[in-house]
Amino acid sequence: MISTRYPQRVRNDLRFRELNVLRVERVSPGFQRIVLGGEALEGFSSRGFDDHVKVFFPAPGTTFVPPVVTDDGIDWGDGVRPQTRDYTPLYDEVNQELVLDFFVHDGGIASHWAVEANVGDRLTIGGPRGSLVVPEDYAWQLYVCDESGMPALRRRLESMAKQTVRPEIHAVVTVGDGSYKDYLAHLSDVNITWIVGHSEQAVSDHLATLTVPGEDYFIWLTGEGKVVKNLSRRFESDAIDLQLVRASAYWHAK
Repeated sequence: MISTRYPQRVRNDLRFRELNVLRVERVSPGFQRIVLGGEALEGFSSRGFDDHVKVFFPAPGTTFVPPVVTDDGIDWGDGVRPQTRDYTPLYDEVNQELVLDFFVHDGGIASHWAVEANVGDRLTIGGPRGSLVVPEDYAWQLYVCDESGMPALRRRLESMAKQTVRPEIHAVVTVGDGSYKDYLAHLSDVNITWIVGHSEQAVSDHLATLTVPGEDYFIWLTGEGKVVKNLSRRFESDAIDLQLVRASAYWHAK
């Protein structure tokens, strides 16, 4: 019998949605916020804090017709598939708005689109196809990420801030510029260790100072693929239940 204390996977009906840009805002030096809306948001569901939606970026001057979900799978039609990127959905069910926070950096197709986006622009998303629903009341929790995971971390910490009894939370965030800290500045009561400069060794050294308790814990590691793989090895031992460790590559260095 699976313990209810383990994260649980749930599936969603796959849908592709064409949405409108309602607002554009630079929420910190490192993040551009795009607020999306439209009737297509009806029925949107995202139950996991690190869910992702697939965002489509057609080449300039081209027309993209979203695929159709059939009983036999996804029908992409005859058109050229545009480039895609995965982003954490921050969904406001009350106002029927979907927020995507884009990390602004050179050379990124999604980042470039977000910086140039205007109210009224259209954006197609797909998913999330499923969610990993992680209980919020583990007594001890560790979160490790770089800029790519900061929206998911923000979603998680904002949700847990509503709890009456706060767990012991350790967040380790590595950023390329200290100004990016502003994105999580409103979560000042959370124990966040900032590492400026993307030093994998510095992250590893800090993790070495932490002691995972024998029970009632959850560990989340995201970021660049090789870094996540290396850091996750620290938790590969008989003392750690791997069902309580979520290690996920959010991007891969070229």
